[in-house]
Amino acid sequence: MSLRKLLDLSGRTALVTGGSRGLGLQIAEALGEMGARVALSARKREELDAACARLKSMGIDSLPLACDMSDAAAIAPMVERAASWGAIDILVNNAGTTWGADMLEHPFEAWNKVLELNLTAMFVASQEVGKRCMVPRRKGKVINVASVLGMVGGGDPGRPGTIGYNTSKGGVISFTRSLAAEWAKHDINVNAIAPGFFPTKMTKGLMEMMGDQVARKAPLNRVGGPEDLKGIVAVLASDAGAFITGQTIAVDGGYTAV
Repeated sequence: MSLRKLLDLSGRTALVTGGSRGLGLQIAEALGEMGARVALSARKREELDAACARLKSMGIDSLPLACDMSDAAAIAPMVERAASWGAIDILVNNAGTTWGADMLEHPFEAWNKVLELNLTAMFVASQEVGKRCMVPRRKGKVINVASVLGMVGGGDPGRPGTIGYNTSKGGVISFTRSLAAEWAKHDINVNAIAPGFFPTKMTKGLMEMMGDQVARKAPLNRVGGPEDLKGIVAVLASDAGAFITGQTIAVDGGYTAV
């Protein structure tokens, strides 16, 4: 089979959580460009509508799903709506949040907020998609969005600690390995992407605080751009990545290499 055919996602349905902006929207664009129809979930309906309008302008069929992923009880109905639009072949667990505070000042409520969205929501969404679509059909691709801060300590001078975020993203990496091992018998691939520093709404404050230091921390001497996740997403979501599972791939300009 040709590489072009292996990468083709025509006829497949993807669900991208936190897909209305930033990395989630870049991922949705990549999946759509390869032929998938894409359901997007996010809290804010106006951002969802804008994202779907953007995808439509690119010729990508999309479905907006307003859902607060921090509310675990809201996830199953959202997945049901997406699955009724099209059986989900690809799940991207991207919804997430962060909190900047040093350990001794880190609020307990903020710790819970970060873990509920970054870990619990991923668990529930994966379970629901697995039960409804992937396990019964014995096929599927799960892509979890981790972070390089789940792979390193992240104690850069000049910025507040993010121990809750770092811990949650380390949990995403461990979750990915565990689910990959468990679901291999169902022919389901589970992998994670660990982005480095990309300019998004979530990282805006950090980048303003640290300026050029953020780019200089990566050997490629730049931050991530609007196309930098697309290639790896295409591989992991398609038949081109059929023999890849349980892996976390850093897309970080070399940040974790030094």
